[in-house]
Amino acid sequence: MFTINPYLRFALIAVGLIGGILLSIFQGFWYGFPFWLIGLILLITYVLLGTIGPASKVLQTEDFDKAEKLLNLTLTPRLLYPTNRAYYYMLKGSIALARKDTVAGEKYLKMAEAIEVPTDNERAMLQIQLANIAASKQKWSQAQIHFRNLKQLKITDGSIKEQYKLLEKAFQNRGQMKAAGMGNKGGAMRPGGKRRRPKMR
Repeated sequence: MFTINPYLRFALIAVGLIGGILLSIFQGFWYGFPFWLIGLILLITYVLLGTIGPASKVLQTEDFDKAEKLLNLTLTPRLLYPTNRAYYYMLKGSIALARKDTVAGEKYLKMAEAIEVPTDNERAMLQIQLANIAASKQKWSQAQIHFRNLKQLKITDGSIKEQYKLLEKAFQNRGQMKAAGMGNKGGAMRPGGKRRRPKMR
Protein backbone atom coordinates (compact mmCIF):
# COMPACT_ATOMS: atom_id res chain seq x y z
CA MET A 1 0.00 0.00 0.00
CA PHE A 2 1.36 3.41 -1.02
CA THR A 3 1.84 5.76 1.93
CA ILE A 4 3.14 9.30 2.31
CA ASN A 5 5.33 10.26 5.24
CA PRO A 6 3.08 12.41 7.50
CA TYR A 7 5.66 15.20 7.78
CA LEU A 8 6.03 15.33 3.99
CA ARG A 9 2.23 15.41 3.70
CA PHE A 10 2.04 18.35 6.11
CA ALA A 11 4.70 20.21 4.12
CA LEU A 12 2.86 19.59 0.83
CA ILE A 13 -0.45 20.73 2.36
CA ALA A 14 1.20 23.95 3.54
CA VAL A 15 2.86 24.57 0.15
CA GLY A 16 -0.38 23.85 -1.70
CA LEU A 17 -2.65 26.05 0.40
CA ILE A 18 -0.24 28.91 1.10
CA GLY A 19 1.10 28.86 -2.46
CA GLY A 20 -2.45 28.81 -3.81
CA ILE A 21 -3.42 31.81 -1.69
CA LEU A 22 -0.39 33.84 -2.75
CA LEU A 23 -0.76 33.03 -6.44
CA SER A 24 -4.49 33.78 -6.32
CA ILE A 25 -3.78 37.18 -4.75
CA PHE A 26 -0.94 38.27 -7.04
CA GLN A 27 -1.61 36.36 -10.29
CA GLY A 28 -5.30 35.55 -10.24
CA PHE A 29 -7.45 32.66 -8.99
CA TRP A 30 -6.75 30.22 -11.84
CA TYR A 31 -2.99 30.44 -11.34
CA GLY A 32 -3.41 29.38 -7.73
CA PHE A 33 -6.16 26.83 -8.36
CA PRO A 34 -3.87 23.76 -8.99
CA PHE A 35 -2.08 24.45 -5.70
CA TRP A 36 -5.41 24.90 -3.90
CA LEU A 37 -6.64 21.60 -5.32
CA ILE A 38 -3.55 19.57 -4.36
CA GLY A 39 -3.47 21.10 -0.88
CA LEU A 40 -7.17 20.40 -0.28
CA ILE A 41 -6.97 16.80 -1.53
CA LEU A 42 -3.99 16.08 0.73
CA LEU A 43 -5.76 17.74 3.68
CA ILE A 44 -9.02 15.81 3.17
CA THR A 45 -7.23 12.46 2.75
CA TYR A 46 -5.21 13.18 5.90
CA VAL A 47 -8.38 13.86 7.91
CA LEU A 48 -10.22 10.78 6.58
CA LEU A 49 -7.32 8.29 6.46
CA GLY A 50 -5.08 9.54 9.24
CA THR A 51 -1.56 8.17 9.62
CA ILE A 52 -2.59 4.49 9.81
CA GLY A 53 -0.44 3.35 6.84
CA PRO A 54 2.92 4.74 8.04
CA ALA A 55 2.24 3.64 11.64
CA SER A 56 1.33 0.12 10.51
CA LYS A 57 4.56 -0.24 8.51
CA VAL A 58 6.67 0.90 11.47
CA LEU A 59 4.79 -1.43 13.83
CA GLN A 60 5.91 -4.40 11.69
CA THR A 61 9.49 -3.59 12.76
CA GLU A 62 8.33 -3.64 16.43
CA ASP A 63 9.36 -0.02 16.96
CA PHE A 64 6.38 0.66 19.21
CA ASP A 65 7.40 4.16 20.30
CA LYS A 66 7.81 5.39 16.73
CA ALA A 67 4.58 3.67 15.63
CA GLU A 68 2.63 5.31 18.44
CA LYS A 69 4.19 8.69 17.66
CA LEU A 70 3.09 8.40 14.02
CA LEU A 71 -0.35 7.17 15.04
CA ASN A 72 -0.81 10.15 17.36
CA LEU A 73 -0.31 12.48 14.38
CA THR A 74 -3.84 11.50 13.28
CA LEU A 75 -6.05 14.56 13.75
CA THR A 76 -8.84 12.64 15.52
CA PRO A 77 -10.10 9.04 15.15
CA ARG A 78 -13.71 10.28 15.16
CA LEU A 79 -13.24 11.82 11.69
CA LEU A 80 -11.54 8.80 10.17
CA TYR A 81 -13.19 6.65 7.52
CA PRO A 82 -14.78 3.71 9.47
CA THR A 83 -12.29 1.10 8.22
CA ASN A 84 -9.33 3.29 9.12
CA ARG A 85 -10.91 4.08 12.50
CA ALA A 86 -11.06 0.34 13.21
CA TYR A 87 -7.40 -0.03 12.15
CA TYR A 88 -6.48 2.92 14.36
CA TYR A 89 -7.93 1.22 17.43
CA MET A 90 -6.41 -2.14 16.45
CA LEU A 91 -2.96 -0.56 16.23
CA LYS A 92 -3.44 1.25 19.55
CA GLY A 93 -4.55 -2.04 21.11
CA SER A 94 -1.60 -3.98 19.68
CA ILE A 95 0.87 -1.39 20.97
CA ALA A 96 -0.74 -1.47 24.43
CA LEU A 97 -0.58 -5.30 24.55
CA ALA A 98 3.06 -5.25 23.45
CA ARG A 99 3.71 -3.04 26.49
CA LYS A 100 1.81 -5.51 28.74
CA ASP A 101 -1.03 -3.04 29.29
CA THR A 102 -3.95 -5.45 28.89
CA VAL A 103 -6.53 -2.98 30.22
CA ALA A 104 -5.83 -0.40 27.51
CA GLY A 105 -5.27 -3.15 24.92
CA GLU A 106 -8.66 -4.72 25.57
CA LYS A 107 -10.38 -1.33 25.54
CA TYR A 108 -9.01 -0.37 22.12
CA LEU A 109 -9.60 -3.82 20.59
CA LYS A 110 -13.24 -3.79 21.71
CA MET A 111 -13.62 -0.34 20.14
CA ALA A 112 -12.28 -1.81 16.88
CA GLU A 113 -14.61 -4.80 17.19
CA ALA A 114 -17.61 -2.46 17.55
CA ILE A 115 -16.77 -0.83 14.21
CA GLU A 116 -15.95 -4.15 12.46
CA VAL A 117 -12.88 -4.51 10.29
CA PRO A 118 -13.37 -5.41 6.59
CA THR A 119 -11.69 -8.83 6.12
CA ASP A 120 -12.06 -12.19 7.85
CA ASN A 121 -8.32 -12.39 8.53
CA GLU A 122 -8.38 -9.08 10.40
CA ARG A 123 -11.55 -10.05 12.26
CA ALA A 124 -9.88 -13.32 13.22
CA MET A 125 -6.79 -11.53 14.52
CA LEU A 126 -9.05 -9.31 16.61
CA GLN A 127 -11.00 -12.25 18.06
CA ILE A 128 -7.78 -14.16 18.85
CA GLN A 129 -6.36 -11.19 20.74
CA LEU A 130 -9.59 -10.68 22.70
CA ALA A 131 -9.85 -14.42 23.48
CA ASN A 132 -6.26 -14.47 24.75
CA ILE A 133 -6.90 -11.46 26.98
CA ALA A 134 -10.04 -13.07 28.43
CA ALA A 135 -8.22 -16.38 28.99
CA SER A 136 -5.33 -14.61 30.75
CA LYS A 137 -7.92 -13.19 33.17
CA GLN A 138 -9.48 -16.66 33.65
CA LYS A 139 -12.68 -15.41 32.00
CA TRP A 140 -13.15 -18.60 30.02
CA SER A 141 -16.82 -18.08 29.18
CA GLN A 142 -15.94 -14.74 27.57
CA ALA A 143 -12.97 -16.32 25.79
CA GLN A 144 -15.32 -19.03 24.49
CA ILE A 145 -17.57 -16.38 22.92
CA HIS A 146 -14.61 -14.94 21.00
CA PHE A 147 -13.54 -18.46 20.00
CA ARG A 148 -17.02 -19.21 18.62
CA ASN A 149 -16.90 -15.96 16.64
CA LEU A 150 -13.49 -17.01 15.35
CA LYS A 151 -14.72 -20.40 14.10
CA GLN A 152 -17.27 -18.67 11.86
CA LEU A 153 -14.55 -16.82 9.92
CA LYS A 154 -12.67 -17.97 6.83
CA ILE A 155 -8.98 -17.62 7.69
CA THR A 156 -6.50 -17.63 4.81
CA ASP A 157 -3.41 -16.12 6.47
CA GLY A 158 -0.94 -18.80 7.57
CA SER A 159 0.28 -17.08 10.74
CA ILE A 160 -3.29 -16.41 11.90
CA LYS A 161 -4.17 -20.08 11.23
CA GLU A 162 -1.29 -21.09 13.53
CA GLN A 163 -2.54 -18.79 16.28
CA TYR A 164 -6.03 -20.23 15.84
CA LYS A 165 -4.66 -23.78 16.29
CA LEU A 166 -2.81 -22.75 19.46
CA LEU A 167 -5.98 -21.20 20.87
CA GLU A 168 -8.00 -24.28 19.94
CA LYS A 169 -5.43 -26.50 21.67
CA ALA A 170 -5.64 -24.36 24.82
CA PHE A 171 -9.42 -24.86 24.94
CA GLN A 172 -9.04 -28.61 24.37
CA ASN A 173 -6.46 -28.93 27.16
CA ARG A 174 -8.67 -26.96 29.53
CA GLY A 175 -11.63 -29.19 28.65
CA GLN A 176 -9.59 -32.32 29.41
CA MET A 177 -8.37 -30.90 32.73
CA LYS A 178 -11.92 -29.96 33.68
CA ALA A 179 -13.21 -33.44 32.78
CA ALA A 180 -10.44 -35.05 34.85
CA GLY A 181 -11.30 -32.83 37.81
CA MET A 182 -14.98 -33.78 37.62
CA GLY A 183 -14.05 -37.49 37.50
CA ASN A 184 -12.06 -37.20 40.73
CA LYS A 185 -15.11 -35.83 42.56
CA GLY A 186 -16.95 -39.14 42.33
CA GLY A 187 -15.58 -40.45 45.63
CA ALA A 188 -12.62 -42.58 46.75
CA MET A 189 -11.51 -44.95 43.99
CA ARG A 190 -9.46 -48.10 44.16
CA PRO A 191 -6.54 -48.55 41.73
CA GLY A 192 -8.75 -50.92 39.76
CA GLY A 193 -11.29 -48.18 39.24
CA LYS A 194 -14.13 -49.61 41.39
CA ARG A 195 -15.83 -47.51 44.05
CA ARG A 196 -15.18 -48.72 47.62
CA ARG A 197 -18.26 -50.37 49.13
CA PRO A 198 -19.41 -49.53 52.65
CA LYS A 199 -18.98 -52.29 55.26
CA MET A 200 -22.08 -54.39 56.01
CA ARG A 201 -23.22 -54.72 59.62
